[in-house]
Amino acid sequence: MANNTANTGLKVALGIALVLFIATGIYTSSLYKDKQQTEQQLTTEKNDVLKDLNGLKAKYDVALSENQVSNQSLIEARERIQGLIDSLQLSETNVKSLWRYKKKYLALQDEMDVLLAENDRLKVENMQLATNLDSTRVQYEQSKMFNDSLLVQNTALATVVENAAVLTTANLKGYGVIERSNGKLIPTERARRSDKIRVCYTVAKNKLVQAGDKELFVQVIDPKNNILGANEQVKFGEQTLNYSVISKFNYENGNLDVCEFVTNTTEDDFEKGRYQVNVFNGKELVSSSEFTLK
Repeated sequence: MANNTANTGLKVALGIALVLFIATGIYTSSLYKDKQQTEQQLTTEKNDVLKDLNGLKAKYDVALSENQVSNQSLIEARERIQGLIDSLQLSETNVKSLWRYKKKYLALQDEMDVLLAENDRLKVENMQLATNLDSTRVQYEQSKMFNDSLLVQNTALATVVENAAVLTTANLKGYGVIERSNGKLIPTERARRSDKIRVCYTVAKNKLVQAGDKELFVQVIDPKNNILGANEQVKFGEQTLNYSVISKFNYENGNLDVCEFVTNTTEDDFEKGRYQVNVFNGKELVSSSEFTLK
């Protein structure tokens, strides 16, 4: 009787163990299938995000190809998208990382809407500007055809010079002077009587040039091709300029009269003949004139 009871208990235990084993197998199989489905779903969503990012990048490529001038904002945004694509391709596929990339994609999409709208506005403005330039060009050509007077040509030239952001000079004159003991200066054309050579010019008004301390280089060349005065050198890159005196002044965006003196560094009189006077702005010659001492 005891043996029957023991056998019955053993059978019950084996039955319970078998049921638990089967249930565990079914549960494990279900977990494995769920894991496979989750991984497949995450991979699909990852590919969808990559597709969306590549779509954004393609829109930037189109926008940049349509721009005649490089747009740095579009270039930088496209590079950020490419970096995100590269990072996503190498990243692990899990819910946390995928959600992070989706948030970045949505932020980049909002940024793209703003940038492309701004790009479209700039394209419209550029088209309008090009149209205005074409219209201006046509009007200018018509003006040249129907009005070729010297006044119009000089006005156009003066406009070009005035709009150039460099200092220019006018009314350049050089002449000999006799210097009295009281400081009075008397102009003379006699080489023997000249104590100094005076060079005067006018710095032309140009609002495009910033006000402040400026300098020009004055060069006086005598009839024997000698450079008078200091005869010192200044270098501009590979070019060398010999000057007689540096003319320094404070420029206040208006016409400015400037005069300088060039002395004879020898004990001899000034040479008779033709003198050349040049004024340089840096290495550029801005004005030139001649005078004669008899």
